[in-house]
Amino acid sequence: MKKLMLSIAVAAAAIGSTVPAQARDNKLMMPLAAAMAANDAQSRLGDTVKFYFGSQKTPAIAQRLGSDKTSQKTNSFGKSPETACNWAFLSGMLKLQQRAKELGADAVINIVSNYKNEEMSSETEFECHDGAMMSGVALKGEFVKLK
Repeated sequence: MKKLMLSIAVAAAAIGSTVPAQARDNKLMMPLAAAMAANDAQSRLGDTVKFYFGSQKTPAIAQRLGSDKTSQKTNSFGKSPETACNWAFLSGMLKLQQRAKELGADAVINIVSNYKNEEMSSETEFECHDGAMMSGVALKGEFVKLK
């Protein structure tokens, strides 16, 4: 009887360990305007590097300097999805700004959401994935010098 009970326990443990845990990963479309108004984003980003989202019209381009992507996460525990997503968005924008300055660019154009390398282009929204413990925003942009 002990062997049967042990066999059942081992089988149950094996079955239980093969079932994947379901973590929360809510895809949210967040407004760019609200994110740029939160966390003092406008003043933190300044105006030395200009940002153009999606297919926004840009001034004439003098030189293309490359592209890059960033994936930023923040702790979402105890935060609203909006708060967590806006923090992750600002972190991503600061990374794009830093890279632009390193390259001598004065603008980042064609900024798109790039979560898990799946592009989503919008002039008004960005994609954020909100989980129980972490929220993340991935951005991709092209660095240029404007005329």
